[in-house]
Amino acid sequence: MSATTDLPAAPGARAVARYVRTSASKARRVVNLIRGLPAKEALTVLRFAPQAASVPVYKVLASAIANAEHNEQLDPDSLLVSEAYVNEGPTMRRYRPRAQMRPGPIRKRTCHITIAVEAVPPAAPPPPRRPKKQAAKAAAEPAPAGAAEQTEAKQTAKKQTAKKQTAAKQTTAEQAAAEQSEAKPAAPEAATEEGTE
Repeated sequence: MSATTDLPAAPGARAVARYVRTSASKARRVVNLIRGLPAKEALTVLRFAPQAASVPVYKVLASAIANAEHNEQLDPDSLLVSEAYVNEGPTMRRYRPRAQMRPGPIRKRTCHITIAVEAVPPAAPPPPRRPKKQAAKAAAEPAPAGAAEQTEAKQTAKKQTAKKQTAAKQTTAEQAAAEQSEAKPAAPEAATEEGTE
């Protein structure tokens, strides 16, 4: 004996279209697009879907939303597509004459489309995020004595080395400029001496 629990079902409505003249496999492709979406968003998806089966699926979804709004007095903006499935219907068998008057079978398939919508309560704010493990460990462990002084000393040492490097670069640049200025006047003096001779 199996125990069943009587859980209160979420308020909602459904709509069924039977004997729709499309194959179940083609309709399932469209139904899979909207399962779990908000109802208004699902209508928009179906409106712009390129498949031909999106037209009957759109009508069924619109009917389910209207049923929820009229029969259950639910807000259409709070509805969610909770169930959406397609079952095969009866297949109509027709024949077309082929070579040597043999009958070529034609199968005109049908399907039954079922869509259920239910009201979803407004979303609660998300719970606060847990801190990362490293941050949690650092917050849990007390800082060792003098740790702040060590970090300050490291920062000042880095600043001093950076200043020394920039000063060294400036002195090398000044020396190179001085050498260039000394070399330039020497060339005109040599030219004037050659001109006087």
